[in-house]
Parts: sequence; C-alpha cells; structure tokens
Amino acid sequence: MWYFRNSVRVNQGKNPLTIEEAFDNFSKGISVYGPYWDHVMSYWKESLEKPEKVFVLKYEDMKEQPTIYLKKLAEFLECPFSREEEVKGVINDILRLYSFENLSNLEVNKNGKILMLVNKAALFRRGEAENWKNHLTAEMSETLDRITEEKFHNVGLKF
Repeated sequence: MWYFRNSVRVNQGKNPLTIEEAFDNFSKGISVYGPYWDHVMSYWKESLEKPEKVFVLKYEDMKEQPTIYLKKLAEFLECPFSREEEVKGVINDILRLYSFENLSNLEVNKNGKILMLVNKAALFRRGEAENWKNHLTAEMSETLDRITEEKFHNVGLKF
C-alpha cells in the first residue's frame, strides 16, 4: 500500500512518504480510507454473520495453497468445479491465467494510468507474501503484531 500511495502522491505533485512516516500513520489508523483495522474487522464480522455473502480470503493463504482456495472461492460463488473440470486441468489453467506473473506482464496492466492518477504498473510489485520483511524494522514488526493482537484477539482472526 505504501508503494501505491506514494505513486499517487507523486502524481499529485506531493512528496512521497518515507516508510517510517507511512508506518506511523498506518499504526495510528490514519489512512485515506479510514483505519485499516476497522475496515478489516467490519468485513470479518460480516463474514461470520453472513458467510453466504462475505468470503474472507487472505493473500498469504492463497499464495500457499492456491488450488484449495480457488476451489473454496468457486464454491462460495456457487460455481464449484466439476470432477471433469478438475481432471481436464481447468483449475490449473485458471491459476496460470490469473497468476501474478501473468497479470503483471499483460500489456494492459503495464501501460496507462488509473483515473489519471497513477500508473497501472504501480498495482503490481513483486507478488510475494511477507515482502514486508524487506522494508520494516523488527520494532515496526513488533508494533504491528501488538496492534493486530490487540484489535483481533477476541474474534478469531489470525494473520
């Protein structure tokens, strides 16, 4: 999000935020879209109250077990894969088609801007889970862990 927001800021003629400034704002719940924690919590609660309407999918889970989570998503959308589709490799075809590597290399996603604000390429960085480790200090990581535990400890949401 830091990378994307800085792309928007630069296109608006503003200076980019340092990772420290962005982290401080994020930790305090200061965001263009409101506090991240509240946003996540509202969707999590809805997924528990109305599991037929809201499906929570974590990026790390999808990266670790894409086949399992694609099947779960298809079932949630009431379009489960048939045995024949599984045997024919439809699931693997979809995973390849919608892979980060494929989508990030499509010409339509490399060029142009979104709402005249930011280059489309800013939407695609590395596509790696846990890339935050390359940007945040140990202290920042501990702060995020503490806030996450504090905000989500009673609801069963784990990161």
